[in-house]
Amino acid sequence: MKFSDFHLEKNGDGLIPAIIQDARTLKVLMMGYMNEEAFEKTQAEGKVTFFSRTRQTLWTKGETSGNFLHVVDIYLDCDADTLLIKAIPDGPTCHRGTTSCFDTPDDEGFIRELAGVIKSRHENMPEGSYTTKLFIKGVKAISKKVGEETTEAIIEAVDGNRDRFVYEACDIIYHTLVLCEQLGVSIQDLEHELALRHR
Repeated sequence: MKFSDFHLEKNGDGLIPAIIQDARTLKVLMMGYMNEEAFEKTQAEGKVTFFSRTRQTLWTKGETSGNFLHVVDIYLDCDADTLLIKAIPDGPTCHRGTTSCFDTPDDEGFIRELAGVIKSRHENMPEGSYTTKLFIKGVKAISKKVGEETTEAIIEAVDGNRDRFVYEACDIIYHTLVLCEQLGVSIQDLEHELALRHR
């Protein structure tokens, strides 16, 4: 992708808006502006760099806080006048210390974050982790846990106990994510299958 591909605003400031989204949770983190130099620096170094309209200079997000935004993918919208950058943040994105500059719930997208933690456990197998123990026991034991938690959730649903059902449903989701990781199935794979069915 080249900066010359962009259709910049008619005001001639040479800037393009860039929306930053967490690549793991899909939570929208912030929005800033890039000029050609900022865009090229972002591509070259793999860390999001903006152009500050107030200071009239480049600034790499995290250069003072250490909370860098590591680029995963860059997309141009249909009008070629706005960027979507999927990135992995090192910490809070907003200067207020919050995950996002937008006041959406902090637990938004947490299932994807949890899937990422489970994947990390599978790769590193930390000692003492419950998830590690499940991976050691293997697919049969994990599948059995999914079945047990499903039965418990059904019981709570039939009894009309909403809070207990939510608790048990979360156990189903967690163990299903572990099973998916064990089988090499991603959330994207599930979404793809569901989208095919929706059509």
